[in-house]
Amino acid sequence: MNGSAPHTQSGKTTATALEAMDIAGERSSVLELREVSCAYEPKRPAVEHITSTVHQGEILCLLGPSGCGKTTILRAIAGFERVTAGSIVLSGQLVSSPNVMVPTEERQIGMVFQEYALFPHLRVEKNIAFGLSHLSRTQQRAIVDDLLTLTGLRGLEQRYPHELSGGQQQRVALARALALRPVLLLLDEPFSNLDPDMASRMRQDLHALLRQTKTTAILVTHDHDEAFSMADRVAVLNRGRLEQFDTPEAIYHVPTTPFVADFVGQADFISGVVANDVVTTEIGDFPNTRHLATGTNVVVMIRPDDIHIVPTKGANAHILARQFKGSENVYTIQLPSGQVVHSSESSLSIYQTGTAIALRVVATHTVLFPQPLDATTTEQAGPAAASPP
Repeated sequence: MNGSAPHTQSGKTTATALEAMDIAGERSSVLELREVSCAYEPKRPAVEHITSTVHQGEILCLLGPSGCGKTTILRAIAGFERVTAGSIVLSGQLVSSPNVMVPTEERQIGMVFQEYALFPHLRVEKNIAFGLSHLSRTQQRAIVDDLLTLTGLRGLEQRYPHELSGGQQQRVALARALALRPVLLLLDEPFSNLDPDMASRMRQDLHALLRQTKTTAILVTHDHDEAFSMADRVAVLNRGRLEQFDTPEAIYHVPTTPFVADFVGQADFISGVVANDVVTTEIGDFPNTRHLATGTNVVVMIRPDDIHIVPTKGANAHILARQFKGSENVYTIQLPSGQVVHSSESSLSIYQTGTAIALRVVATHTVLFPQPLDATTTEQAGPAAASPP
């Protein structure tokens, strides 16, 4: 397109990811999943060959659509589900394998569920202290007092759960889980019952609390914004398999499969062909980051924030629709070929439907996938992109 200016930055995102991995490697391992598989029915695995490591103080997010296996993995870590293959090691101890099943209560794991599972007949302080009966009253009181302060529940200790807001109930559930000083905290969709504004505030508060207490945690969610704002690393799951395990920045900017590219943010896929050192597409030329041979057919992943609108009389592309999202406008654009792409502009940049436009493309990373991009490719394509050097 006229005015196209795709370019690339240095490999800052990749470097950041590698630095994060190096730092994590210096910390002790809290949890190791080694080729873990689980099945509810014979020969129909719910998850297959999941391998990952969680380090001390790290927040890991299991991200994926409903039915992808993320809750199954969480339940296997907690000891609620048996593994059919592989092993789970917690703090250096084998806790799950086809022949080993350490009971949940012996794993030193804290859990916060979607429904919070508070005891309705117990006041806040008694809910928090529920698992501390093995300690003296003085020790229990000291722990509860600390957690009331940490979670911002001071002054609410005599209330019953039904007298609390959803956010306050979540804080009680979190305090109860932390009271046992778990080596690992598991959070299963903890914000799903909160309205968007409350969920956003609770994410910030929970993140700060986990950092303050240096708690190692695994969060399950289907919301990529939630995963990106909370996690040090993200494991993206699809149909029981691990698609990508990396930092949030790398997951977004350098997805290794089309599924990941589309799931973690709006993405368009533009057909192109390699010509010498560039990939030629309808919206401009991109670097041949995979060093593919001339004539190779590929698709280029492009995100709305990579495309910018330039109103141009006589241009062959035009605006089909505008979606106002508060902080931005997302435009749907039809190219001369009929293909549709999207552009993210500021909330003050308002263009009318039908406006003829040229596109200015500023792609910070060029991500290439093989052609054709069909359902099979989306599910099975392996690593196909890298941030240019």
